[in-house]
Amino acid sequence: MSRYLDPQFWKDLGLTVLDKLVEWATSPQFYAQVAAILVAIVISWFAARSLKRRVPLFNTAPEPGVQWYRVRQVVFAASDLLFAGLVYILLGVAVEVVNAAVGADWLVRLARGVSVVFLLYSAIERFITNPLLKKAAIWFGIPVATLQVFGWLDATIAFLDSLSIEAGNIRISLYFLIKALIAGGFFFWLGRISNTTGQKAIRSQESIDKPTQELIAKLFQIALFGALFVMLLQVLGLDLTALAIFGGALGVGLGFGLQQIASNFISGMILLVERSIHIGNFIELEDGRSGVLKELNMRSATLETFDGKEIMVPNEKFITNTFVNWTRDDPRQRYEVEFSVAYDTDIEKVPDLIVEAVSKHPKVLNEPEMPDCELRGFGDSSINFAVEFWIEGIDDGRNRISSDVLFIIWRTLKANGIAIPFPQREVRLVGNTLPIPEVRLQEMAKAESRKKDKRDK
Repeated sequence: MSRYLDPQFWKDLGLTVLDKLVEWATSPQFYAQVAAILVAIVISWFAARSLKRRVPLFNTAPEPGVQWYRVRQVVFAASDLLFAGLVYILLGVAVEVVNAAVGADWLVRLARGVSVVFLLYSAIERFITNPLLKKAAIWFGIPVATLQVFGWLDATIAFLDSLSIEAGNIRISLYFLIKALIAGGFFFWLGRISNTTGQKAIRSQESIDKPTQELIAKLFQIALFGALFVMLLQVLGLDLTALAIFGGALGVGLGFGLQQIASNFISGMILLVERSIHIGNFIELEDGRSGVLKELNMRSATLETFDGKEIMVPNEKFITNTFVNWTRDDPRQRYEVEFSVAYDTDIEKVPDLIVEAVSKHPKVLNEPEMPDCELRGFGDSSINFAVEFWIEGIDDGRNRISSDVLFIIWRTLKANGIAIPFPQREVRLVGNTLPIPEVRLQEMAKAESRKKDKRDK
C-alpha cells in the first residue's frame, strides 16, 4: 500500500509541521520577516496609488484612433496589476535584505509565492473575459501555479498518480483522469472557437458559391477535430497504434448499431458534393412538411418553417425519399388566385382590368410570363376566373403575395362596378296553389272529422 494512504504517515507529518511552526513563531527571525513583508506591502500600495494618479497612461483610458492605441489600451488595463506586481518585486528585494540581516528568509519567500498567485489571479480577472476560460484558469490554473511556486507540484502529481486502478495491462490513475479532463476541455474549447472562426471565414468568401462553401466548411470541421483528437492522444501519452484497434472496433460498430449514423454522415457528404439542395432552398418533404433549409450538418439538416418551428431531417431522407426543392435552380414561382363575378357582368373586360391591376404590384414579375387572367367555368351562381402570376420566392411567410392580389382584385372589381356574387336559391311549390296556412287548416279539419266519425261509431 502507498504511504500516502497510511494514516500514520499523515499524523507524523502533521506533528512535524506543527513543531516546526511553533519553533518559527518563537524566533526573532520570524518577526523580522513579518516586518519586512508588511513594509513591502505598504510601500507597494502607496507606490501603485501614486503611479495611478500621476501617470496619464495609467489613469486615462485611450481614445480610439490615437497613436499606439492597442499598446496604450494594454498599459491602461495593466494598471490594475501595479500593486500585485510591486509587491512581488519588493518581496524579492526583501528576501535578500532579511537573509543578509538575520540569516533566514523562508517566510518572505512564502509571501512572495502568495504574491505570485495574487498577481496571476488579478491578471485573469482583468484580461480574460470569456466566462468558461476564466473559470478554468481560476479553478485549474491558479492551483497548479500555487503548487509550482511552493515546490509541491511534483509531490502532488506523484500522489495523484498513486491512486490508480489496474485491469490487466490497463492502468488508470486519478492524475490521468484529471489530465484527460483538463486537456479534453481545453481542446474542445479550442476546437469550437477554431471551428466557428474557420466556418465564418469560409462562408465569407463571396467568390465561392454556397454549396462549395458548405462542402469546404464540413471538410474543415472534420479535419480540425481529427487533428485535435490526435493531439489529445499525444498529450495523454497514449500510443497512436491504439487507433488501429479503435478503428476496427468502430468498423464493427458501424456494421451493427451505428449504421444509421454512418449512413446519415455519408448522405450529408453526397448532398454537399452533388449540390441537390442548398442553404436557403425551400424544401417540401414527402409527408407534406416544408421549410427553408437553414443548416446542413454532418448528421441531419434543419428546415425552418414560416411559423418559427425547426424540423430536424436525417440526411438519409434526402437520398432515399422523394422531396420537392422549390428554389433549387430558379427561385421564381408561379401562383394563381381564383375569384368570381356575377352573371350580369360584361366578362370581356374582366381579364384586362385584372391583369393591369395585378401587374402594378412591385413583387409580381413580368418574366418569364406576364400575369394572365383566365376564364375557368360557369358556376351555379357565378362566373369563375383565375389570375396567374410569377413572383420571386415562395408565397408564404414574409413574402405573402396572394393576400395582396386578392385585395387588388377586390378594389378593382368594386371600382368598376362589378359584383362578386353570393349563392342564391329560389324555392317553388308544385301541385298546390293554396297558401301554406290554408292547406294546413284543411288537413287539420279533415283529421278532426275522422276522429269524430270514429267516436260516433
